[in-house]
Amino acid sequence: MVAAPAVPAARAAAPQRPVPAARLAALFLVVVALILAGGAPAVAAEGKPAVELSLREVAKGTEITVAGTGWRPRTLLTLLVCGQNMIGGTNSCANSDGRAVSTDDTGRFGKQLPVVAPPKPCPCVVAVATVTGDQAQVLAPLTITDHPVAALPSQTGTARLAVLAAARLDGEDGVLTWFGAPPTRTLVVTVGNLGSAPVKDPLFQVGTAHGVFAPVWEERQWRGTIAPGQKARVELDVGLTAGAHGDYAVSLKYGEKVLAVQPWGVDRPYGVTLFWILLCLVIPAAVFRIGMAVVDRVRPRTGAGGRHRGASRIPEAAAAVTAKLPRIPGHPPDRPVRAARPPKRAPGTPAAPAPETTTAALPWFTPENAPGAQTTQTSAPSEKSSTTKGHS
Repeated sequence: MVAAPAVPAARAAAPQRPVPAARLAALFLVVVALILAGGAPAVAAEGKPAVELSLREVAKGTEITVAGTGWRPRTLLTLLVCGQNMIGGTNSCANSDGRAVSTDDTGRFGKQLPVVAPPKPCPCVVAVATVTGDQAQVLAPLTITDHPVAALPSQTGTARLAVLAAARLDGEDGVLTWFGAPPTRTLVVTVGNLGSAPVKDPLFQVGTAHGVFAPVWEERQWRGTIAPGQKARVELDVGLTAGAHGDYAVSLKYGEKVLAVQPWGVDRPYGVTLFWILLCLVIPAAVFRIGMAVVDRVRPRTGAGGRHRGASRIPEAAAAVTAKLPRIPGHPPDRPVRAARPPKRAPGTPAAPAPETTTAALPWFTPENAPGAQTTQTSAPSEKSSTTKGHS
């Protein structure tokens, strides 16, 4: 007998490796190393754009690395060195020495940016802003050692908003609107700040006008800040009264200036018309049915068979049949039936023969065997009477 090879004890009782714990420990060490290094780009909180500079204090002519995270994927960005914390818009930035960069699929980017003297004194910043799509901007503080520093000017300028793109109304009518529900839309317009002061939480006025009438204005506040030289997409809700239809005009006003006017054609609520037509047909029909039911309940009945029409004719037909039957002795006489008058004949016309009358008899009842009927024989048979049964 050949013995089976023995399994090594170490292989048979090998303990499982703590893979999850090892991975957690390695990840913890990597995070600690990144925090101690301090040069890695900051992670955006809750998906917000963030910018990190490789150097925070440099001299003019030095190149720094600008890295960002949390931006929209495949988005074009601009990098500028600006003075006075970019108060006054891009007029305080070195626009000719700026750089452009696109984010990758994860919203990250990295770009070399030369540090040049901005047209305004410091405090200076590196401004990173989107070029297309939704507006997003991040300012990273930067100290330029050989550039003058001055106090920030007071923001006493005026804000001036203007429409940069044609306004439009977004939204569609639903089934309830077809039955008279209030129609609603969203007014979308792109505005830009052409002034020298930022606009924070601007208060717009939205007006709706029907036909040639004056618009009725309602206040709508937009949450956000529009810096000088920047643009923003503004979305405001617009609604009409229930059952509204026809040609309307939606106007947008900021301050005393009307920024945009957008026409709005509202269809007639044909569901309401259909409802009233059906109501005018159903209610009369229901009233008619109820009235007929009441009349059928309160009308007088004739006899036991008065539930059906023509039931009163059944006793008359039965009386006409029983009147022709022979009378039973001891039975009270029935009501005499009046004979019909013969039709009048013209003079000189022979009288028509009287019609033969036949007495209807029940199949189980004949006058000869009626109860109480007596049959009498007038005479006995005579002996002299001959009975011929045939030839002898």
